[in-house]
Amino acid sequence: MLRNSIIFLFLVLCTSNALAAGNAWKIANTFYQQKQYDSAAYYYEQIAATKPQEASLYYNLGNTYYRLNKIGLAVLNYQKALYIKPDLKQAADNLALTESRISNRIPTASDIFFVSWWNTLTEGQNNVIWAITSLIIFIVIISLSILRRFGKAVSITSPQLTGTLIVILLICLVFAFASAGNKLHTGMGVVMQNDAPLMNEQHTGKAQNLVPEGTTVTILGTRTGWTQVRLPDGRTGWLQEGLINKI
Repeated sequence: MLRNSIIFLFLVLCTSNALAAGNAWKIANTFYQQKQYDSAAYYYEQIAATKPQEASLYYNLGNTYYRLNKIGLAVLNYQKALYIKPDLKQAADNLALTESRISNRIPTASDIFFVSWWNTLTEGQNNVIWAITSLIIFIVIISLSILRRFGKAVSITSPQLTGTLIVILLICLVFAFASAGNKLHTGMGVVMQNDAPLMNEQHTGKAQNLVPEGTTVTILGTRTGWTQVRLPDGRTGWLQEGLINKI
């Protein structure tokens, strides 16, 4: 009896939460259509607190903050949408439009070919592919070992082939772990304040550079109150922690 009551209460709570989320979507969309963007942003943020993996939600937030002329927050949310769904063309197009409005925008330097190659192979969405590939190769290696163990080996089960497969397996595992890491943490952030001072390692003296709001940076490390970043043009330095929002 007690168990059934607990289950019933759990279902009621889940239903209530689902209805609340659905109502919040409707309210947020209504405010957006009425051009009440501050109110729309408030409700979209409430939904984001409970549904952090909704690409369409971050796309809507990006649009809302763009309308509010909050470039940093618009870029941040378009980037989040693309991180969840890289093929979301509307988000990519709007991100490009938003970044074109950044004053004194820092140009992006082209990556060396092998860096670009590595980044493509280890994108977060590739982690499942590499994990499945590794599992298949592992099964093949075990199968070949069993064949040799029972004296049923043929030419294709030679030790050389097994050694090659082991090397390939290790490479796939490296890609799988790197992709899984990128899936959990993008390693990127967006500058939230215009003319954010980029400091040296000692955090003293004159700023090396003033970073525009909305600039997407690579996070290299952290120290109490500070974050080491790499700018789009390859320069590195330190920004105060509160000036960056992680993607």
